[in-house]
Amino acid sequence: MIVSIHQPNYIPWLGYFLKMARADVFIFLDDVQFSKNGYINRTQILVSGQPRWLTIPVSYRFGDSICDVKVSDDNWKSKQLDMLGSAYRSAHYFRDTRAKISELFDSIPSENLAAVNRRLVEGIAGLLDIECRLYASSDIPTGKLMGDDRLVALIRSVDGATEYLSGRGGANYQDELKFVDAGISLRYNDVALPQYRQSSEVFTPGLSVIDAAFQLGWAGAAKLLAKLVPFA
Repeated sequence: MIVSIHQPNYIPWLGYFLKMARADVFIFLDDVQFSKNGYINRTQILVSGQPRWLTIPVSYRFGDSICDVKVSDDNWKSKQLDMLGSAYRSAHYFRDTRAKISELFDSIPSENLAAVNRRLVEGIAGLLDIECRLYASSDIPTGKLMGDDRLVALIRSVDGATEYLSGRGGANYQDELKFVDAGISLRYNDVALPQYRQSSEVFTPGLSVIDAAFQLGWAGAAKLLAKLVPFA
């Protein structure tokens, strides 16, 4: 039983969805502090062959948790769709990809940033044929635990959990012994994603998953991920 944990990012990159695809349970870490200029309310797309930020304007106070942050512009969805239209109008799968994003925007339950991102991630995971159980850390009581101790508690809240799938950056700060002592093996989602055709001469890694969807279609992006899901 593999558990993975990550903040609810805004329309994140393919690696985020690979992490979901490799897990049996994915926990949105939605009650940690919101960080400005991160990936919680913004993502990158290609505009005229150059990476540009696609950003949701938000209202928050320093120290607010992600689940307490609100979207501050009532027209953000139409503005985002207009920007995507300008950036990807010549892409082969433009019409279908934009239509699916528009449908997902229409299904967003509230202007709470965590709810916005979770709905979009859930919807895109479905389009990529990813199946895993989804939870939110804000719904799992862990007392005042912090850092690795809290991650261990979140993982142990899942019946039958035996393995934690961490992002590659976690190796720089996680104490593996804490996981081992709790009976949890630690594995890293450390794989180089393959390149795919883009609207630029030089491949730009780390872009939002929708860049791949516009260029390859949802089915094509799903096939790209499917090749990487089994661990080597």
